[in-house]
Amino acid sequence: MEKNIYTKDSILSLISRIHSLSQDFLQKKMEDEGLFKLATSHGNILFVLGRFKSLSLGELAEKINRDKSTATVLVRKLEKEGFIFMEKDSSDSRKKIIRLSEKGMKFNNATENLSRQLISSAFSSFSDNEKEELLSLLYRIYENLYNAV
Repeated sequence: MEKNIYTKDSILSLISRIHSLSQDFLQKKMEDEGLFKLATSHGNILFVLGRFKSLSLGELAEKINRDKSTATVLVRKLEKEGFIFMEKDSSDSRKKIIRLSEKGMKFNNATENLSRQLISSAFSSFSDNEKEELLSLLYRIYENLYNAV
């Protein structure tokens, strides 16, 4: 790859390409491991549920940065495949609570190692200071865009 072809005007394009390569890396590793193929959005839901244990559909939609109707479609597929289960909230029957199933927990455990491999590969030539600086700069970009929306 040719270096230094990116300018400040194309940094978001570069971030997008890094994201795409990250997904390619994970998909290949998942295939190599014989793991069920899921879209990025589905994997993100499983990851978030692994961290928070149970969430309402509205809370989940907010955490994955999707509207509620999109989150519903994603959740239904995961439920159909047995990765999660939904139940009515005992305090409000209009609310649905979403939790990981045993299959979802096993999937998260398997993909956690793959995520470590991705991070190790991505930052293999970085010093600890460079990693911290990059994270700080990317977080500033995130905050700027978040505040602009």
